[in-house]
Amino acid sequence: MKKAFLASMLAVSCVSAVAVTPMFAQAAQGPQLSQDEYADYQKVITATDGATKAAAAEAFLTKYPASTVKGTVLEQLLAGYAAANNAPKALDAADRLLAVDPNNIRALALETSLLKAQGDSATDPAAKQAAYDKAADAASKGLKVTKPAAVADADWTAITKQVTPYFYSAIGIDALTKKDSAGAIAAYTAELKSVDPAATQQPGQILQDTYFLAQAYYTSTPPDYLNCTFFATRTATFAPDQFKPTFQPLATYCYKKFHGAEDGYDAVKTAAAASVFPAPEFATSVKPAPTPADTVKQVLDSTPDVTKLALGDVEYIIQNGTADQAQKVFDGFKGKESKVPGKVVSITDTNLQLAVSDDAKQANPLVADFTITLKEAPKTAPVAGSDVNVDATFDSYTQKPLMITMTGGEIEAKAAAKPAAKAAPAHKAAPRRR
Repeated sequence: MKKAFLASMLAVSCVSAVAVTPMFAQAAQGPQLSQDEYADYQKVITATDGATKAAAAEAFLTKYPASTVKGTVLEQLLAGYAAANNAPKALDAADRLLAVDPNNIRALALETSLLKAQGDSATDPAAKQAAYDKAADAASKGLKVTKPAAVADADWTAITKQVTPYFYSAIGIDALTKKDSAGAIAAYTAELKSVDPAATQQPGQILQDTYFLAQAYYTSTPPDYLNCTFFATRTATFAPDQFKPTFQPLATYCYKKFHGAEDGYDAVKTAAAASVFPAPEFATSVKPAPTPADTVKQVLDSTPDVTKLALGDVEYIIQNGTADQAQKVFDGFKGKESKVPGKVVSITDTNLQLAVSDDAKQANPLVADFTITLKEAPKTAPVAGSDVNVDATFDSYTQKPLMITMTGGEIEAKAAAKPAAKAAPAHKAAPRRR
């Protein structure tokens, strides 16, 4: 567990005198405590080092298990372990505090974040989901907590403003991992509404969750490509330079899926940078792409000689055209050699499966849309997910589900790096969707 994480949550769990129940507040004044108990209590309260505070609190709770200030000491125990960067002990202390005070919002906030962090770092899918489920449960309880009578309105407003984003973030990732897109959209939207706009522009949880909101729109049924475009673009806009390549592909992909081409995207970047949520006019500012049938017709009308079509157009027409259109295009390429760039889905001996279209490469896991029989098995097989170029001959296809089969394949050796040549103009006869 990173020290910075517990340090940030320490601020949540240690707001001085906030949310202390009337019973604890009165007991802390001293009259109900014996001289020895009060002295030991002061050791807990006045300790400035996290480990020292935690040790003093543990000793106090062992010596005085029924103390009237047990709740306050448990809060100090939680604060001590958090300051000492001891995540397991902090989580245990939160559990112990919640057993005494189930509505302690600081304990619920810390427990939510620690459990979410466990899920983030877990590699086993079952363990990851179990941690997210527990985090979401604690978060849901936290959102339902009402202000204790002894807490001033200003103090309560301050702490709820601080912890609310953590609660919605945990609920959002739990829903997204379960493929509950609607639940994730609701949680992440509420999270963004709960923070100041400036916080949505800084690297950290809020900006990361803006991207997760884009993913939730993308995985909706049917996908909401326009909202995916907006939130993924906003994330890429404010992300540090080294992370922009991580976020930008989804933004570009969703924009092309909605609009059909990349023209006009600069206006989207301007709109996404200007506000946390799409302005009312955003929905009508981006023109939807033609239907697949319209796109196929436009491409074929603009390129009567089908042998001049780009590989992406060939695949698009085979997948989205009529049976006659698909056959006409494939007949123009059958028996001809072509270079096919793609990502390796799998390779077994001479059987290579590639993800070539944008859709196939964007899918998680990758989806094969080309099957290539190689001339011979490679001495060193490319790993799944790696990019390769393959020279092969068109042989056959199936339209639904799409699969283009090629033979005589040879994987190109990676050439030494050299200055990039000026790219040839892209096929612009008609917008295309892949």
